[in-house]
Amino acid sequence: MLLAVALALLVAQTVSAVLLYRSAEQRREMIAANSLAFQLVTEPRFDFRTSDTRNPAKANRGRWQRLRIQRTDERPVLAGEARDTTREEMLRSILAGQGIEPAELIVVVRDVANDSYVMDQLEARERLEWGKGRMLIAGMLRQGQSEWTVARWPLAESEPSQLGLLIGQTLLLYAVLVGGLAWLLRRITRPMAALTKRLERFAATRELDGQLEPSGPDDTRRLIAAHNAMEARIAALLHEKDVMLGAIGHDLKTPLAALRVRIESVEDDAERGKMAASIEDITRSLDDILSLARVGRPSDPLERTDLAALLAAVVEEFEDMGEPVELADTQRLAMPLRATWLRRALRNLIENALRYGERARVSLVRDGRHAVVRIEDDGPGIPENEIAGMMEPFARGDSSRNRETGGAGLGLALARAIADQHGGTLTLRNRTGAGGEIEGLVAELRLPID
Repeated sequence: MLLAVALALLVAQTVSAVLLYRSAEQRREMIAANSLAFQLVTEPRFDFRTSDTRNPAKANRGRWQRLRIQRTDERPVLAGEARDTTREEMLRSILAGQGIEPAELIVVVRDVANDSYVMDQLEARERLEWGKGRMLIAGMLRQGQSEWTVARWPLAESEPSQLGLLIGQTLLLYAVLVGGLAWLLRRITRPMAALTKRLERFAATRELDGQLEPSGPDDTRRLIAAHNAMEARIAALLHEKDVMLGAIGHDLKTPLAALRVRIESVEDDAERGKMAASIEDITRSLDDILSLARVGRPSDPLERTDLAALLAAVVEEFEDMGEPVELADTQRLAMPLRATWLRRALRNLIENALRYGERARVSLVRDGRHAVVRIEDDGPGIPENEIAGMMEPFARGDSSRNRETGGAGLGLALARAIADQHGGTLTLRNRTGAGGEIEGLVAELRLPID
């Protein structure tokens, strides 16, 4: 905003400078034209003293006035000089207003040093001083006359005082306007910047410590107060959720443990096995639900961990169980992680690849400031319009809830939540062959290294 205001002010001052310069130039031109017309019409006879020891500047101006009017039979145009037709038209219109129609009118611009009429009447000291300037020369030939009346007028240089005044005005406007706006914006943006940092901290920790005191303009103060109230409400809801989940977990796991004991009295081994599998299915689903609910408020801190070693340990667990999991190329990458949570995400992704794609290939590469874990399978993939929905809770490619064919559909949702917890992302995409057919699914877990 400050840059926009400063730029707008600069443009406005530039336009103002151009208009002032043009106005000053027009004013000087009109003064020169009217002065030349006055001399040509009245042919004044000046009678100034040759010198004035009390005021040399006045004496010089007097001599210049006395040298202006000339009567000559020669055309007042030197060889190589170009006539100034614009000034001629302006002077002709002024003379016409006085009822004078000259037979011929000439206006030229000449260096004082090239004008013999002036230089012959100046002393040596004056020639050095005045010879550097320029002047307008206007020659008029009246109707029925053969003698020219020649008038002279010194050309003034550009007025530096106006430029200095404009620069001073611009600096003053910048100091008042931009300075005042900077103070106002700082008063507004400082609490907004603090509120932004507070939002980022609350999003990461969900802690109420460090809430801001309302400050700044009235609207900003109200915004901070409303945000503090919203934070308190969110924290209360999260606490109530944790209490409720703890109660649910306790109330469900206790009877499940009792059922696990009671089924031991069932004599039919097949029936007892089915009952035990059902109890185990419910227990795992309950663990997934509780984990998904708690992932947003992790209790363990981030610790610097070798991601390659963690990935190798997870793959080794599956290999020990005889699962077709292959560890491809990896790079040693040490980064802040919550190892327990990330291990669970990796397990879920590998289990998903084994369940639907029969085998899993796991790799770890570095991409800029991110570590990228890729888990590929050889399954049928997922229709493109269903990929986004597959990472929502309870979404599955198989409509059943049997753990043998996919469980409750929380694995990908939990893995994505864990990626979000680490500031990363989880994406799914189909792997296609040379002919465009789907050859499998690729799950890509991207985590920031720093």
